[in-house]
Amino acid sequence: MSKTQSLKAEPRQRTGTGVLKRMRRDGYVPSVVYGGGVDNRNVKVIAKEFQDILAQSASANILIDLQIEDGGNQLAFLQDVQHDPLTGNVLHIDFLAIDQNTEITANIPIELIGEPEGVKMGGLLEELLHSLEIKCLPKDLPETIKADITEFEIGDALHVGEIEWPAGVEPTLESDVVVAQVTKARVVEEEEEVEGEGLEPGEPGAEGEGAAEGAPEGEKKEEGGEAS
Repeated sequence: MSKTQSLKAEPRQRTGTGVLKRMRRDGYVPSVVYGGGVDNRNVKVIAKEFQDILAQSASANILIDLQIEDGGNQLAFLQDVQHDPLTGNVLHIDFLAIDQNTEITANIPIELIGEPEGVKMGGLLEELLHSLEIKCLPKDLPETIKADITEFEIGDALHVGEIEWPAGVEPTLESDVVVAQVTKARVVEEEEEVEGEGLEPGEPGAEGEGAAEGAPEGEKKEEGGEAS
């Protein structure tokens, strides 16, 4: 199950661009908490502490226990993170307030375990889906979805309904949706044409064409000797 991470947050006033830039220079990330039946709250978190949480997480589906100064604790889902396209620094964070007794939906990455027997025999593993949407209570949220495909032979496929789901976790897709499959390797044979093959008489390159063409008429001799 996904571990709930603790993160300190401080209230902040609605401010302009200049103040937000100064806040980032001071080591904070402007953030907002919304949803879950609570009023929107503007907060700021320490950039270093938030970066550490991202580095320790196997996926972007992170539960945060926000410890808001003078505002108590709020369980939240990491909804969105904006990065600077040049430096990669975090510019802004959206936290979705949630209730621990209310189901949430999330896209969880799929982790395929093992090398299929079919691949060892020359087949190809095709991963059709790299993540799956699930619904569960916050306490049951997994970091990844694992599926063992070691015994898969050529022609075998992994369906949503064949995955061993953790307790309390349910997929939103139908059970017959294919997640991955092992197929035959596609071999493309390039046929080389033999030079001159298939040419009809009279076509460029045909044998014997023009053998006597182009000879001056005066050089052609009639059979039976010279004319008198």
